[in-house]
Amino acid sequence: MPELMSKAVARPRFTTLLLGLFAALALLLTIVGLYGVVAYGVTQRTREIGIRLAVGAQQRKVIAMIVRQAMQPALVGLAIGLFGAFGMMRMLTNQLYEVRPTDPSTFSLVAIGLLLIAFAACFIPARRAARIDPVVALRYE
Repeated sequence: MPELMSKAVARPRFTTLLLGLFAALALLLTIVGLYGVVAYGVTQRTREIGIRLAVGAQQRKVIAMIVRQAMQPALVGLAIGLFGAFGMMRMLTNQLYEVRPTDPSTFSLVAIGLLLIAFAACFIPARRAARIDPVVALRYE
């Protein structure tokens, strides 16, 4: 009987495994892409950041400014993704076993996880930019 059950759920199990692997790959590409875009944007603004620091801006204010500006598209993308997920629920309903398609804990955990990852991808380049020596940044070209 266990062998018969194993054969019966083999295809859905494989489909779920593939979906999980592709989701992990998509998350990794998202992290790398977001980090790259923010790091490039910070590099383009090195002179501006140097001027801000030379005039007397505090490092934490510069970090907050960069993170705030970088998180806005991430929040918009998260909102669009949540609406898309709610729209796709009907297609995935028959793939879910003993889980409601509108499981609030799943949606909230995924949203919080994505926000934390986006924050980390924004904070690292922002921190690096705030540590730039203003004299070096003003000469940067």
